[in-house]
Amino acid sequence: MTNQSYNASGGKPALSFWQIWNMCFGFLGIQFGFALQNANVSRIFQTLGAEVDDIPALWVAAPLTGLLVQPLVGYFSDRTWSGFGRRRPFLLAGAILSSIAILFMPHSPTLWIAAGMLWVMDASINVSMEPFRALVGDMLPQKQRSFGYALQGFFIGVSSVVASALPWILANWFGVSNTAPEGVVPESVRLSFYLGGFAFLVAVLWSVLKTKEYSPEQQAAFEAAQSPELAGGQGTEEVADHSAAYRKLGGLMVLVGALLAGFVWKQALDKQLYILAGLIVGLGALQLAAALLRGRAQVLEEIVSNLYSMPPAMKRLAWVQFFSWFALFAMWIYTTAAVTSFHFGTSEVTSQAYNDGADWVGMLFATYNGFAALAALLIPIMARRFGMRLSHSLNLTLGGLGLMSFMVVRDPQWLLLPMVGVGFAWASILSLPYAMLSTHVPHKKMGVMMGLFNGFVVIPQLLAASVLGFILRTFFDNEAIYALILGGASWLLAAVCALKVAEPESEREAGLTAAES
Repeated sequence: MTNQSYNASGGKPALSFWQIWNMCFGFLGIQFGFALQNANVSRIFQTLGAEVDDIPALWVAAPLTGLLVQPLVGYFSDRTWSGFGRRRPFLLAGAILSSIAILFMPHSPTLWIAAGMLWVMDASINVSMEPFRALVGDMLPQKQRSFGYALQGFFIGVSSVVASALPWILANWFGVSNTAPEGVVPESVRLSFYLGGFAFLVAVLWSVLKTKEYSPEQQAAFEAAQSPELAGGQGTEEVADHSAAYRKLGGLMVLVGALLAGFVWKQALDKQLYILAGLIVGLGALQLAAALLRGRAQVLEEIVSNLYSMPPAMKRLAWVQFFSWFALFAMWIYTTAAVTSFHFGTSEVTSQAYNDGADWVGMLFATYNGFAALAALLIPIMARRFGMRLSHSLNLTLGGLGLMSFMVVRDPQWLLLPMVGVGFAWASILSLPYAMLSTHVPHKKMGVMMGLFNGFVVIPQLLAASVLGFILRTFFDNEAIYALILGGASWLLAAVCALKVAEPESEREAGLTAAES
């Protein structure tokens, strides 16, 4: 791709359709890895002996690695420049590590090794994913960003259809066995992971080799011409001293988390509640460390400072992301257990009925991702006509109603219908919040702010991992179907919160169609 210097207004030039296509194509591989993980890891855990109420705790590795890795990758990629570019070194490194981890995941001999491999796999995928989000903000003018993120959503949908359906396709079209002895991952799942590792590496390599990034000097010139209020040296200014606030709030959070852990221990409550206590203590300790190391730990200090000085739009979007991703995590970790027990009538992991149900979950996930791919093409049009705020709220509402209908729809075949709403919600979550946020963030902070924004993706997942098992066992007799009902209700709350997000005219203009870009 050959970069142009300036457009008529001095801002970033509009890129062609194929330039944006090549830049976003790597997301096809990234989501291939995530889709295999989302559709099959709970199955692998249960195959290796996990109980239903232990699954959330085993999944905690995935969101926790995102919380730790993405802000750091964003921070360092903001400050990286070499002959190979700014974001591309991270894209390539993450792709290589992810492919290796994906190949090894289905060969985990024990449950705890599988949990550890999930940690490695998710950390590696996050190394590639965050720079891809920032790359759209780096390379596209504001009017094309909605389309850029929507195109990423399209690739996510397409790859997820194939990845989620692979075990079912291999078993039903090619005769690959979908059952195995106790403690052994079926051959159809293992082969799916082999194909996924290959697809991940090839797709990311395509984007890395076909995309040429703007230099720091070009970025500064573009931003100064287009948005002078965002160009005033962000990323290099003196970090404000919030040490007193860090100590006050951080100390309070450490105390609250410690008291919660003590209460859980004293009352012999669900051990997964220790995750919530640990999360509170960890966030408090991070702020205390930033205060104590003032002037001596620039990375930590700037990350925490940016968290305190988030743009107002980012704060408003935080609640939307919180409820959206609580619902997603509930769906990802409990759909297999819910469908196999509620719709196929068994929780015996070695039975044919269980494995047929688990394969069908893969098809359901493929279906919602297929509809997400189609929705990704419609979302820029919706955003232009109705605004991003209302469009996102409508899509989240469709998802919430779809997920809650699992309790009503008893025929597994008809579960394909609710996946239409889930697909629209998923496509919207992958594009519109990032498009809205990117208009408020300077390019010198694009990586770290996108990484911090991921915190509002991760924290609800950690909360879900800590409380869902407790809620199901305490109130719903361990019936996994109720986790999907709670997820649907959470999506409806996110839809209400989306209506509270202010939408300046500049954001509305960002929702252009592909034709206008």
